[in-house]
Amino acid sequence: MEKIPTEVLLGAYVEGVFPMSEDGEIFWFQPKERGIIPLDERFHIPHGLKRSMKKRPFEVRFDTAFREVMEGCSDREETWIDPIIVESYCDLFELGFAHSVECWDEEGLQGGLYGVRIGRAFFGESMFSRKTDASKIALVKLVDWLREEEVILLDTQWMTDHLRTMGGYEVPAAKYRKMLDEALEV
Repeated sequence: MEKIPTEVLLGAYVEGVFPMSEDGEIFWFQPKERGIIPLDERFHIPHGLKRSMKKRPFEVRFDTAFREVMEGCSDREETWIDPIIVESYCDLFELGFAHSVECWDEEGLQGGLYGVRIGRAFFGESMFSRKTDASKIALVKLVDWLREEEVILLDTQWMTDHLRTMGGYEVPAAKYRKMLDEALEV
């Protein structure tokens, strides 16, 4: 199986670049506007989600089903997550750079997200839900964990309306580069 070499993948993230696959071909992206989730008080949990978190208590786990989370994220009509991407990120997971946050209930894995951590930066890759709010709850738990770990940058790559409801915003490439450089200083 063809894979993106680990050193190429990590080197790309350090430069603010990330891969996506289309029809088996890898494309590299560096958006002019970068999506960011704040890790300070600007992070917002909508009231409906707070209610859902009380009503639907998933068991949240970290790094127990990385491949399954990636497969859940790829299980849609159109996806950029093909076998090359899955195997490449599973290699990063084995090396401790990639992580998953998973929401479980008595019926199994119901949602989650995965991403890459380098230094004090976390690059969110994708999320999925099989049950209402599972991916959103995973995101809230990710933010809690990143705060504990003193991570200062949560890069979502692209911005969506859903992420905006949680305080997400966009920054121009030059500002993102400064944020990334600061997060990578060790």
